[in-house]
Amino acid sequence: MSRYHTNTRYRWPLALRFIKGAIHGAIILPVLLHAAFTAVIVALDHNVQDLGLPASIIPSLSIVVGLMLDSQVFRNQTSYNRFWDGRNYLTVIITSVRNLTRSFLANSHRSPLGDRVETERIVRVLIAILYATKNHLRASWGADIIPGTAINPSTGNASMTPEYSELLPKGLYGCDDRGLGLVLQLTFFVEQYIKRGYDQGWYHAPQASQMQVQLNGMVDAYGRMETIRLTPIPIAHLIHQKQVLALFGCVLPFALVDKIDYWAIPVVSLVMFTLYGIDGIGSQLEDPFGYDRNDIKMDFIVEDIRAEISVLLEEWKRAGEHGYEMFVGKRQEFSNALVNGTLASEIRHEKGVLGAQNNAAAWRNQDA
Repeated sequence: MSRYHTNTRYRWPLALRFIKGAIHGAIILPVLLHAAFTAVIVALDHNVQDLGLPASIIPSLSIVVGLMLDSQVFRNQTSYNRFWDGRNYLTVIITSVRNLTRSFLANSHRSPLGDRVETERIVRVLIAILYATKNHLRASWGADIIPGTAINPSTGNASMTPEYSELLPKGLYGCDDRGLGLVLQLTFFVEQYIKRGYDQGWYHAPQASQMQVQLNGMVDAYGRMETIRLTPIPIAHLIHQKQVLALFGCVLPFALVDKIDYWAIPVVSLVMFTLYGIDGIGSQLEDPFGYDRNDIKMDFIVEDIRAEISVLLEEWKRAGEHGYEMFVGKRQEFSNALVNGTLASEIRHEKGVLGAQNNAAAWRNQDA
């Protein structure tokens, strides 16, 4: 998973970052509005009449602040739990895809050509499941109706630029408009392959059972991620929290204007910046599968897994075509052996006679 990790050595200190990864863009408008409102109150207090509230109101405001902070901390904890659970469930799906891919490739290493074509087809379906999961969780429903297409985040429409259409079985049509998600649709191909492999004796009953467990775990994790996506924080809680936050920001200037005069403007701005910032972070983390910078990096993760499995598939195809074991020897040596006309049968004979180490030396001598 190294490809989607970024280098942090040359980043600005977190306290000095105001754009990338920060919540400031989402809260700057309400903070400025409260600052402007405070400036109006201060001006009226100076030029028209005394608008300050009695000092006895301060303890009541302190209680309100405490309750608001408790509510926002609860929301942030709940939102982060959704983020963390979503990432863990994505890991479950990735692990299942890896395990199934390894089992399928390892158990079909010496299969006939027709069976190998089917194995490659199913491994590609496993990769497609990751893309379909990503699109489904982002409510990119059009990508299910038009399989393999990406969704434009700005318009919400299915793009005709294929994102993973080459991974899908030929002739596949989406059934999302009839209530069947593409992810569940693709798992049928995988289960049918497991059943066919068991019937043909590629693996014994415990292996087939374990593959079925992996597939069921994948579907279960997909369902739990779907629950996170489709079950937001109750709207009544969000409305009340927003209203109380706005009302507090409107009352606070009246409590400070007599005490600190014009300093009420930066103080109110700072307080509201803090409260709206906490609220904004919770809002972003509620749906961890979107396109925000603080969301799960699903695009990078899926592309990383696709590259990883593509290497496995390439190595499996090379080994099957020429009778090698997977990941044995250097790719350049194998390429040179093909150029020099070395037959797979000859290499298998050398492997049986010389062993792995002597075989590598024989290939080098032959290339020379």
